[in-house]
Amino acid sequence: MNGVHDMGGMHGLGPITPETDEPVFHERWEASALALTLAAGAWRRWTLDASRHRRELIPGPEYLRMSYYEKWITGLEALMVDTGLVTEAEMATGRPAVGAPRATPPLTAAGVAPAMARGGGTLRAIATRPRFAVGDTIRTRNINPTGHTRLPRYARDRQGVVTRVHGAHVFPDTNAHGLGEQPQPLYQVCFEARELWGEAVGRSAVYLDLWEDYLDRA
Repeated sequence: MNGVHDMGGMHGLGPITPETDEPVFHERWEASALALTLAAGAWRRWTLDASRHRRELIPGPEYLRMSYYEKWITGLEALMVDTGLVTEAEMATGRPAVGAPRATPPLTAAGVAPAMARGGGTLRAIATRPRFAVGDTIRTRNINPTGHTRLPRYARDRQGVVTRVHGAHVFPDTNAHGLGEQPQPLYQVCFEARELWGEAVGRSAVYLDLWEDYLDRA
């Protein structure tokens, strides 16, 4: 999607001002937002990629107004309604519908630490070999999908060099839309900053992890 969430290289959004000794959470409700997202995700009604895409569907003006965890909560509410975990009326009132069956949460307090330790790995075994190797020069494709993608706008139709092969990983562009994991090779690609931003930026480099479907041989 070519939306406001893909902000790399955009102007007019103000300076980046890192906060010294920034806390993990600025407010207690932010910790609750993270906990609710992880707990609801344990129902396995959606994938991580689907949750990212749901936040991308927040209208641009609202997305820019919201804080980080406001985006998380807004996306989570939509996912829970979309997948039938709750109804819109239940979401609005905070109360279960009359006669609604009581469900047992799949993630209990005792299971949180083991679940966090396991994580949600995306590495998969596939039969095909990678098309590219370390040192190969590639050019990214100029794609403009209406759905989820991990190829940012500023890096499309740009030349770079493969610096690492990560193995085969779940492909976000399909996994976000219920089309299956369709794992494929994932590469670390180095782009000269001038290739991305022009001569005025000086000499530096940007490294991106990009799936094979994003790449052509240069």
